[in-house]
Amino acid sequence: MTLRLGDIAPDFTQESTEGPISFHEWAGKQWVVLFSHPADFTPVCTTELGFTAKLKDQFAKRNAKAIAVSVDPLDSHRKWVGDIEETQDVRLNFPILADPDRKVATLYDMIHPNSLANLTVRTVFIIDPDKKIRTTLTYPASTGRNFHEILRVIDSLQLTDHHKVATPANWEQGGDVVIVPSLTDEAEIKQRFPKGYRALRPYLRLTPQPDK
Repeated sequence: MTLRLGDIAPDFTQESTEGPISFHEWAGKQWVVLFSHPADFTPVCTTELGFTAKLKDQFAKRNAKAIAVSVDPLDSHRKWVGDIEETQDVRLNFPILADPDRKVATLYDMIHPNSLANLTVRTVFIIDPDKKIRTTLTYPASTGRNFHEILRVIDSLQLTDHHKVATPANWEQGGDVVIVPSLTDEAEIKQRFPKGYRALRPYLRLTPQPDK
């Protein structure tokens, strides 16, 4: 199944380290980062899960939460959690879905046979409170993800949902943003962006971040 931006994230019910999870119900009205791991007791995955746990407050500030998945069974996950907590000096504070039947992996097309035959690659889905898929990222098993980038993308999505702007290359919180080309009414521009803007080209207008 190919999932595209704007699609509704498929619902499912699956066991996890925090008990049975019905995904849409669990997600509620929050942003969700659903991310997969090739296998338990692997080094890169261990560092990723530990780092994600350390970002709990950062996710909470954004009305977001994380949920991980791998195709290993629940008893394996529970044993692995101890290793994660000991080696990464953190308490795991989000669920890991057990997916031995590949139900979630199949729904979200997380198994790429030409990369890993039977295991999930490092897939990320950022899902908004309306259950729409807003971002997809896919990494090879050998490359750990940049979770600061995931937070940055959530910041961009939330900003651009509420203001008629887009975020330029390497944008971070507090940086200048781009006024969308479709906004051409000068009176509306002045009302929306009272700090003014710089027009490098008619289609490229930079303005201070409007919610700062």
